[in-house]
Amino acid sequence: MQTASTNIGERLCNKSIRDISWLLNIPRSTVSGIITKWKQLGTTATQPPSGRPRHMTGAGSAHAEAHSAQKSPTVCRVNS
Repeated sequence: MQTASTNIGERLCNKSIRDISWLLNIPRSTVSGIITKWKQLGTTATQPPSGRPRHMTGAGSAHAEAHSAQKSPTVCRVNS
């Protein structure tokens, strides 16, 4: 598997996106995305997500829902 730096190196050698895609056997959209990211940020490393993190994670909310369902069932039996 080739790295993103290979794509950037090829681009600096005036290769087209189509040629890089053919040489590395990866989709043109991937090559284009890597080159665009490099031009904008100066790096191809993964960036942290924007925005504030969620208060409760997905696993935590699933646990809370399961726990609350055990405490308060939706069907009650009425004595007649």
